[in-house]
Amino acid sequence: MSRIYATGKRKTAVAKVWLTKGSGKITVNGMSLDEWLGGHEALKLRVRLPLALTKMSESVDVVATTLGGGYSAQADALKHGISKALCAMDDNLRSVLKPHGLLTRDARVVERKKYGKHKARRSPQFSKR
Repeated sequence: MSRIYATGKRKTAVAKVWLTKGSGKITVNGMSLDEWLGGHEALKLRVRLPLALTKMSESVDVVATTLGGGYSAQADALKHGISKALCAMDDNLRSVLKPHGLLTRDARVVERKKYGKHKARRSPQFSKR
């Protein structure tokens, strides 16, 4: 196995992910996962979920770059990218990841602002008289 590449997306965040055989090290934007996410334990668990489900957390190294969005969206994009890369590596893992919804791109994005409104749906205050 050489380097396997996949991209993950969530809202406006994009994660470029490369998988290689290794010891389970996750590097994001040149930092370790613990450095990158700091004390956000829930986000770290979210990122590691595909590796944990496929029992590959000790056998592959993940190198990723993320851009756009915030930490949460980037973490979800990273999770999506890792899942897609694992599937590209081994098609049998698809049956493990698919039921957990890890291969589906979360299509929820910010609704656009409409004219005549303050925000996407917020209308100006109505005055009866």
